[in-house]
Amino acid sequence: MKDNVQPFTSDVAAVLEAPDRLAVLAAAVPVFLGPDPDFDDIAALAAGLFSVPISLVTILGRTDQWFLAREGTPDIRAPSADSFCARMIAECAGNPLVIPDARKDARFANLPSVTGAPHLRFYAGAPVLLGGEAIGTVCVFDVKPHARIAPDLVPRLERLASLAASLVKLKDEARRRLLAAEALSRDEKRHALALDAANVASWLWDISSGVVSGNETFYRMLGVKPAKPMSARRFFSSVHPADRKATIGRLRDALVSGKEYDGLFRAAKSGRWLLGRGRVHEWDTDGRPTVFLGINVDVTDGQLASERTRLLLRELNHRVKNTLAMLQSLARQTLRQTSDPVEFMDAFAGRLQSLSEAHGLLSDHEWGVIHLKMLLQKQIMPYAMDYEAQVEIHKDEVELGPDQAVGLGLVLHELATNARKYGSLSVRSGKVVITARVMNEDGQRVLNMTWHEVGGPPVKPEGRRGFGSVLIERSLDKILGSSVHVEYLPKGVTAVVRMPL
Repeated sequence: MKDNVQPFTSDVAAVLEAPDRLAVLAAAVPVFLGPDPDFDDIAALAAGLFSVPISLVTILGRTDQWFLAREGTPDIRAPSADSFCARMIAECAGNPLVIPDARKDARFANLPSVTGAPHLRFYAGAPVLLGGEAIGTVCVFDVKPHARIAPDLVPRLERLASLAASLVKLKDEARRRLLAAEALSRDEKRHALALDAANVASWLWDISSGVVSGNETFYRMLGVKPAKPMSARRFFSSVHPADRKATIGRLRDALVSGKEYDGLFRAAKSGRWLLGRGRVHEWDTDGRPTVFLGINVDVTDGQLASERTRLLLRELNHRVKNTLAMLQSLARQTLRQTSDPVEFMDAFAGRLQSLSEAHGLLSDHEWGVIHLKMLLQKQIMPYAMDYEAQVEIHKDEVELGPDQAVGLGLVLHELATNARKYGSLSVRSGKVVITARVMNEDGQRVLNMTWHEVGGPPVKPEGRRGFGSVLIERSLDKILGSSVHVEYLPKGVTAVVRMPL
């Protein structure tokens, strides 16, 4: 059979390899998916017109001729090089061609389909033209020669070929629209996922219909259920009453000016702080806005942080004023105790350090509350030779506010420095025993704390009274109902602190 294959002529090869033709074909039919039932009627009409057993609607590729529709053959392809259609396109320059008897036509006599099965004799074909390029054909065959045909049959065959071209074009446009729709759908899904991941609400206000719709995040932020389009009135009512007037005013300004809307408001139901942004997206022919697009971003955490910062700054301002007043008092009391500049600086520096330690703890806890255990450790550890061995603590869980922590910190500092200089912390065998219990007195929680020194040098009251005793007893004056009482017993200093919590 291979010996009978008609070789490529230069004209046929040029047609099959023509870049412009292949480009049009690739754009219109990028992939052949098999016979298409939409073309069956064209093949049937062609066969009926010519009263022949075989008809085809073909796509002529570089190497293969594919059959979009066929009558009288089970095949769906044939080699392009051996086809009647390739020669018709090459020799007729886009015009139809009729071959009454292929055996008597040198151009077709040696084709395999003529010399062998199915022994074709009659052929008539018209090109399927797109953009001026022949991408295929509508053709008919018979195994018997046709000496003559009616003169109107070829024009009808051309119209069928034109119909096939229109159908190919329509299918290509439909395919492109489908691909565009799928791409748009993917983009929309990707955008929706991105908005959801970023917790961004998107919404659209159809001004002409008065309907507002949005994504799931939009309804969730507003606390609106069920999540479905709602009236603009309901949308505005979902804004917190305190923020509603300002929000509506900003939206109206954006509608009138065409500029961007930018507003911060709370959701009425959820109480969340939302930052809204948006602008008019469409206008009618009279210049009136018809569609408004917007987004909402949940900024509650930022608002709370900002409010917390403002509260901390107010608290800090208050504490700075109190601290300055306390420093003045410390300086005056320290000067009364000594006229020696060196001794003054040592005592005053230690008391400043005590204030600094208490302030540092409070700052670390954002000026909230701190635990008594932390304050004891900060104020006593620097003055103990071995904190774990020399400081014994028995206490309840106690939380101290800022004023309590600063005042008690000064008390502990004075007791610790005195114990280090003269008392139980001045020797390794000495010890401080601290007991802190919370009592309920007439419905109020009160801290009762005792400081008791043991194992230190004998106490001489007349030699101890001048070192910070007044400061110890006055450090808690700012806390109503508090008191500090110090006893210089021979076996060791004992201090009793009473402080409402």
